[in-house]
Amino acid sequence: MQLQLPEPSSDALAASRALLDLIVNDIRRNSGWISFAQYMELALYAPGLGYYSGGAAKLGKDGDFTTAPEITPLFGATLARVAADLMARTSPQVLEFGAGTGKLARDILTELNEIGVSVHRYYIVEVSGELRARQEETLRDFPQVAWLDRFPAAFSGVVVGNEVLDAMPVNLVAKTAQGWQERGVGLSPSGFAFQDQPCDEALQAALAAQIPHADELPVGYVTEVHPIAAGFMHSLAAMLDAGYEQSGHGGAALLIDYGFPAHEYYLGQRAQGTLMCHYRHHAHPDPFYLPGLQDITAHVDFTAMARAAIDGGLDLLGYTSQAAFLLDAGIGDLLLRTSPEDLLRYLPQANAVQKLISPAEMGELFKVLVLGKHAQLPDRFARNDRSHRL
Repeated sequence: MQLQLPEPSSDALAASRALLDLIVNDIRRNSGWISFAQYMELALYAPGLGYYSGGAAKLGKDGDFTTAPEITPLFGATLARVAADLMARTSPQVLEFGAGTGKLARDILTELNEIGVSVHRYYIVEVSGELRARQEETLRDFPQVAWLDRFPAAFSGVVVGNEVLDAMPVNLVAKTAQGWQERGVGLSPSGFAFQDQPCDEALQAALAAQIPHADELPVGYVTEVHPIAAGFMHSLAAMLDAGYEQSGHGGAALLIDYGFPAHEYYLGQRAQGTLMCHYRHHAHPDPFYLPGLQDITAHVDFTAMARAAIDGGLDLLGYTSQAAFLLDAGIGDLLLRTSPEDLLRYLPQANAVQKLISPAEMGELFKVLVLGKHAQLPDRFARNDRSHRL
């Protein structure tokens, strides 16, 4: 398939070729085949060359996709109201994973200042040096921000992860006449190519645990298995558990992403999985196009994520659509801080909120999963809770 996408600069193309050579060498060192998770890990995170660890612009009009914090500061302001409630029940600290440009952190901290809520520390775990530099510039007026390059051993307070889980490497599996096979990456005369091998025991177990009625899916069905994201959930649980043991204070995690519960994820209509790539605001399905210059994502299996967190000792505090969560959190009230009669200021904000909550836009596809250790959501979130659908 020939993709008609914008041409990269010569410098970007050279970086992509360097990453391509690195991946080719990795495949050759591994007898001509690597898992798709390993390919995705290198394409996104190879030091200095991967999509998130290199220098390409990722977010906003000059990047490859737009996230909710880039659309309106009301998204962060609304999360700040929830964080204020949760910090009052836990600790006055926030830990954000994958903070992008830093805009979400700035909007959360600005709103917390506005309502008189003190944050002792706002930690950001960031693997991208380029994004960290942008965050440091964006957040220069907030001395309570500190950066980490890995999970802290212990934490109490509020964890925020907006579009973090979808960027974690996934394993691909394909149903064949011989049963399920792992779809990995090998080499062909024209470049990278998908190649299938038998699943090892660990992947077979993950597949059986994750995919309901896997044996009933048709031959030719391709989908994703999420052991790395599940591992992240276990680490999150261990961190919040250790935080409670050390401080006596609980913690809660707000994870916002696009995806489905398991019974909606593995449907006939998604017979080729949910893998998607983003390059200069174009979405396409080819993960081998310009490695290092495009994002590669998969939808989140929220059932698998909730199960991993619960197995790690966390409580499921809530699960709902982004629209319901933001409305219950009061985004409508925050919008009305701008008078509807002030059309020049109100209409752009109203349109941005509509994009966040409309079922045709982000409102229904994006979900919010809330997990906790000795923490609880305010009662107003109970009316739209969908935890029973996980």
